Amino acid sequence: METNLRDFSGEKIYVGIDSHLKSWHITILSEEMELRNFTQEPDSKSLASFLRRHYPGADYRCVYEAGFAGFGVQRALNEDGIKCMVIHPADVPTSDKEKRQKNDRVDSRKLARGLKNKDFQPIYVPDVEQQQDRSLLRINDKITRDITRVKNRIKSFLMFFGMAVPAKFQGKNWSKGFMAWLAAINPGGQADISFGVLLKELIMLNEQRSILENQVKALALNDKYKQRVTWLMSIPGIGLQTAMILLTEIGDINRFPTLKELSAYFGLIPDCHDSGDTKRTGGNTKRGNVYLKYIIIEVSWMCIRYDSSLLLAYKSAVRTSDKNKAIVKVARKLLNRVRFVLKNKTNYQVMMS
Repeated sequence: METNLRDFSGEKIYVGIDSHLKSWHITILSEEMELRNFTQEPDSKSLASFLRRHYPGADYRCVYEAGFAGFGVQRALNEDGIKCMVIHPADVPTSDKEKRQKNDRVDSRKLARGLKNKDFQPIYVPDVEQQQDRSLLRINDKITRDITRVKNRIKSFLMFFGMAVPAKFQGKNWSKGFMAWLAAINPGGQADISFGVLLKELIMLNEQRSILENQVKALALNDKYKQRVTWLMSIPGIGLQTAMILLTEIGDINRFPTLKELSAYFGLIPDCHDSGDTKRTGGNTKRGNVYLKYIIIEVSWMCIRYDSSLLLAYKSAVRTSDKNKAIVKVARKLLNRVRFVLKNKTNYQVMMS
């Protein structure tokens, strides 16, 4: 009986995917050698078909870096029976030569090689529902920041044209009365058009934020989040929006056995260099969830207004470091409270002096 020379049963095939918007660069390795290095369209079905056609029966393993491609590729390949992991870009081992000769071929080869050598730990991939919920909170946060930017442009416009805000609106900026005053402004000439565009953009963004905030409130009443939102909001300074951001980004708190691991996810642990007699601690690591790090730092500034113990911690830290480093220490303490209430399924108890 003739042996099937194309039977790869029992063999492992390692696939590095350097993903881009219009193309993927693919490197395929076996245990012994590099088999292929090519470019294809960004399509998981096409890749799966190629692997099965050229290496039938093999144990396929794929990897790509987290980024704009999201998690759709990972889910699609896994559903197609092809193991796929998503990794943090900072985890890819890179030689000095590869840094100097960077291209798509080199990048995909590094990914395939690291996968074969077991250099990678996959990042957490949320389920589809959690990712959908995340998108609601992230877009709401983005719209809020866009509103702030447009408001600053309007203020700059008024200053540039020497238009003083009436005394009755001082401290009441962006009230209905102030918005009506803005609508009645006529800077003259082409400035009427440019100012009108700014005002219409602000009105539109406010309407979109109202829709999103109502949806966030409705989502917070869902059985999936309702009780956990209550626990988080018992921490002074944490409101509904922040609570929902934390829950949709963290997911299951039990996947972080220690505070250190949770802090690392938030990017709140320092880089360090410890070699021989040299010990140096740098700034916060570039790893972690950049969005979450921004949020927890921002919320920490708010929390020190409401929580005396956090305020004292900040005052103590700022004596020996600048305010930005001091607030990071506060953020770690705040994160410990977040972890405590979610782990213990209880409200936070404010300590009375």
